[in-house]
Amino acid sequence: MSRIEQLISEIEEYIDTCKYQALSNNTKIIVNKEELEELLVELRLRVPDEIKQYQKIISNQEAILNEARYQADNMIQEATAQTNDLVNEHEIMQRAYAAANQVVEDARAQAQAILDAAVNDANSIRQGAIQYTDDILRDLQNIMLSTMEGAQGRFDAFMSTLQSTCDVVSNNRSQLVQDVTPQEAAPGEELGPMA
Repeated sequence: MSRIEQLISEIEEYIDTCKYQALSNNTKIIVNKEELEELLVELRLRVPDEIKQYQKIISNQEAILNEARYQADNMIQEATAQTNDLVNEHEIMQRAYAAANQVVEDARAQAQAILDAAVNDANSIRQGAIQYTDDILRDLQNIMLSTMEGAQGRFDAFMSTLQSTCDVVSNNRSQLVQDVTPQEAAPGEELGPMA
C-alpha cells in the first residue's frame, strides 16, 4: 500500500472518529482543523512523488520497445547470417534458401510478437498508472468537498448566532427607547430619540 493510500485511510478513519454536529441529522461533523490540515499537507506533498513514479513507468515504455527492437534486429541478423552460410554451400543451396527464408520469417514473427507484447504491457502499465492517479485525485476531491461542506455548515451556524444576537440587541434598544418617557426629562430639556 502506498503512503498516499495510507494517508487517505487515515483521513477516512479520522473522519469516522469525529463527533457529529448538533442538529445536523448525522450529516455534518466537527473536525480538528490542525489534524486534518496536517494530513492534507502530507497528502499534497506525496501526490507529486507518486505521479512522478508512474510517469517514470510510462517513460519506460520506450525502453521496452527499444529492447524488443534490438532483440528483433539481432534475430534477423542471425537469420541472415545463417542464410548466407547455407547459400554459400553450393550443393545444398536450394534447401538452405528455403530454410533461411523460414528462419527469417520465424524471426520476424517472433520479433513482431515481442513488439506487440511490449506495446501491450506498456499500454497496460500506462492505463493502470492513469487510473490509480485518477482514483487518488477523486478521493482527495471527495475529502475536500466534505471538508468544505463542514466548514460551510459551521459558518452558517456562526452567522445565524450573530444574527440572533444582533436581533436581541436591536430589540433591547427599541425597548429602551419605549421605556424613556417625556416625564423623566429635566424641565426645559427635550428628550430626543436614542441613536
